[in-house]
Amino acid sequence: MSSNSDFSNTSSKRYALALFELSDESKKLDVIEEQINAFLQLITASKDFNNLIKDPTTNQDDLVKVITKISDNFKLDDLIKNFLVFLVNKRRFFYVEQIMKGFVEICSEKRGELKAELKSAKELSDDELNKITDELTKNFSSKIKLNYKHDKSLIGGLIVQVGSTMVDTSIKNKLQQIENRMIEA
Repeated sequence: MSSNSDFSNTSSKRYALALFELSDESKKLDVIEEQINAFLQLITASKDFNNLIKDPTTNQDDLVKVITKISDNFKLDDLIKNFLVFLVNKRRFFYVEQIMKGFVEICSEKRGELKAELKSAKELSDDELNKITDELTKNFSSKIKLNYKHDKSLIGGLIVQVGSTMVDTSIKNKLQQIENRMIEA
């Protein structure tokens, strides 16, 4: 049997793109994106479900039963349900999270949004997050989709990455820079 490690990012992206095109053609993009975000939350929230996905010994029929149950409970669009079953049949369900994250990224890119990662030392309120998003939208003159994590390991400040641009106001980094200069001197 071929190993799963050769199922690279590009294959994941291909599946994600296929799902995007199907959703777009059937004029259901908004619904599908919303439901896929919910599905991703379910993967994160449910340890059992996550283990089921990652366990190579899980029987395909059992997986299809679980997918059917989830689809019914969450009123998932048939397009998603069929896609999930397709992944099971192709023995690619192990990558469902990777593929769905890829799908959400494609939706975001097609809307011309820039993806921004934000980490902060202190917990930020929705209000503060909105201000930061607005500020970034102005600076990069592009709609920003902010992915926020509270990171206690930061000493202070924020770390923002927009696309591949690093915008850093972390104290730890400033200290690191000073330390580096002292070593170099």
